[in-house]
Amino acid sequence: MYAVETTGLTRKFGDFTAVDNVSLHIRQGSIYGFLGPNGSGKTTVIRMLCGLLAPTAGGGRVLGLDIAADSEAIKHQIGYMSQKFSLYDDLTVDENLAFYAGMYSLPREREQERIAAMLALAGLEKRRRELVAGLSGGWKQRLALGCSILHNPPILFLDEPTGGVDPKSRRLFWDIIYDLSRQGTTVMVTTHFMDEAEHCDEIGFIFEGTLLTSDSPTNLKKSLPGSLLAIPTPEPMALLAELEAGGRPYLDVYPFGASLHVLAAPDKVDAFAAYRPAVIPPSLEDIFVYLVKSHRKEAVA
Repeated sequence: MYAVETTGLTRKFGDFTAVDNVSLHIRQGSIYGFLGPNGSGKTTVIRMLCGLLAPTAGGGRVLGLDIAADSEAIKHQIGYMSQKFSLYDDLTVDENLAFYAGMYSLPREREQERIAAMLALAGLEKRRRELVAGLSGGWKQRLALGCSILHNPPILFLDEPTGGVDPKSRRLFWDIIYDLSRQGTTVMVTTHFMDEAEHCDEIGFIFEGTLLTSDSPTNLKKSLPGSLLAIPTPEPMALLAELEAGGRPYLDVYPFGASLHVLAAPDKVDAFAAYRPAVIPPSLEDIFVYLVKSHRKEAVA
């Protein structure tokens, strides 16, 4: 059963198409990673699913509710953490949680119980009376998550939640996401960190408003046609020019750190033997690069 379903979801701003014909399905209780560079349409999709922005065309359902006709009902069923933490710096940790408890109309008998649970979740029990303005980015991140799930929503939308926080805070944040998923909460998280995508049950790659593909990390890595070779080199761009000029039989080639990655058909690997390449498993970044380049070729054709 799906917690989110969209068909042909599209959003235009004047002549600019921010989201173009996106169709996706997110299983209940799963962690769905929505990956793409800044400006690719991730936030616009999230805002439409949360009932905050009306689609120009197409549609979708969240928890069985229509994102256009039932937008107000959807807002009461979801948790949403935006790119910029929706916290009040001039209020204490406790006061922020109490404010959101009121926003979600939590019954009095549940309010203190849930606030205590969120303080424990965020590890903020000893800082509950501190002003939010004095908290670091990592603490604010966990408090913002606590505020977004205070009402125990069945689905949670996280928009670039780990931007600007330290690696340790990112790991702790993902531990919380895992726990929520194990308890049955569906989580959709947007990010441009490829390493975070490895934590997801399924990944959707979006670029220039177009959903390039959607599948599990394992299946995506199997989808790359050919063998991926890594050629160490102190001058990746010079080697790239050499391969391009030499007419080597590659499917794709691009710099990758201090090496050049070459995608070759399995029967053409020997053509690169002089460079002593290593055959390597593709990363999600390799998959994304391949998909983006394929998308651009199709757009030009």
